[in-house]
Amino acid sequence: MGEARAVEQGRPLGLAVLGAGRIGQVHAAAAAALPDIELRWVQDAVPAAAERVAAANGARAAGTLEEVLADDGVDAVVVGTPTPTHLEFIERVVETGRRVLCEKPLHLDLAAVDAAARRLGPAAARVMVGFNRRFDPDFAELRRRMGGAEAGEIGRIEQVVITSRDPAPPPQEYLAVSGSIFRDMTIHDFDMARNLVGEIASVSASGGALFDVGARAVGDLDTAMTTLTSASGVQVLIVNSRHSASGYDQRIEVFGQDGTLRVENHRTSRVRLDTAAGTDQGAVWEEFFLTRYEAAYRAELQSFVTAAREGLPFSPGFDDGRQALALAVAAQRSLEEGRVVTVNEVDTAAEVDAPSELDAAGPTPLTREAHV
Repeated sequence: MGEARAVEQGRPLGLAVLGAGRIGQVHAAAAAALPDIELRWVQDAVPAAAERVAAANGARAAGTLEEVLADDGVDAVVVGTPTPTHLEFIERVVETGRRVLCEKPLHLDLAAVDAAARRLGPAAARVMVGFNRRFDPDFAELRRRMGGAEAGEIGRIEQVVITSRDPAPPPQEYLAVSGSIFRDMTIHDFDMARNLVGEIASVSASGGALFDVGARAVGDLDTAMTTLTSASGVQVLIVNSRHSASGYDQRIEVFGQDGTLRVENHRTSRVRLDTAAGTDQGAVWEEFFLTRYEAAYRAELQSFVTAAREGLPFSPGFDDGRQALALAVAAQRSLEEGRVVTVNEVDTAAEVDAPSELDAAGPTPLTREAHV
């Protein structure tokens, strides 16, 4: 890989967004709202989609990645295309010296990620992975108040509970290619667990298809519980469901020696009503990630721009994406084999796996994602 391109000081960072589906629209809107960014291109295999998102955000529409990379004003690229294309597009962008913000997961196959890491070498440091929840203001405050090397407000951490329930299941055709609930949905929670308690040593998962015929048809889950044990012994319980009648359920509780820190659900209004008929009546929870994590997406993109401009390490980086995927693989294996799976087992298996078909495959067409 070539040398990293210097980002010219004194002008906005030139950005292109690959993918004009929902997540591409989120990134394009966030980029257009930040003064440190000039959104130059939106690219999608569906020209009308690219044109629509580009026009809404003051950018131009591109038909190919080559057209985007031919623009010397592009300093960095957001990859918001379907998961099987991520590694290829990362490599094609990074080899030009540009930086990449890639949506999760890096790939569905851990061996493919490791093969890409070997090809990228030190250039993998030019990649940031889109675990946007790290940048949510409430979650970031919770992490800060937990403390780092020194214990924070609640002393030594003992247990963490992460709850993540979507309002409704995605389409069956999306589930068929998503790689399982662990790779697609829980992977955000795996990254959050690592961010809160450090490296994970073992994984135990259970779940079922209780209500979604689409998940049942493709052999996936709609309900899951995963218990992680960190290298330091902290227990983390992740609760997932593909539906929630009350709205988008996103909560974290951290239990420590001296107390508990909690982040509760965001509501569409903070006003509460007390009457004779009922007390503490409030508005509904946020509908989905588009509104719940709007501030997080902007903060994530700002962090990406700042690091690119100042030559700082990206966080979360390529290895964070790899480690979250390893936890997803461990959870899937635990479910299938009915036992606790160590992360070392997964790492060892990935090392001996044959190189992925991605190594020999030709270019993959850019196509839109169906769901995020």
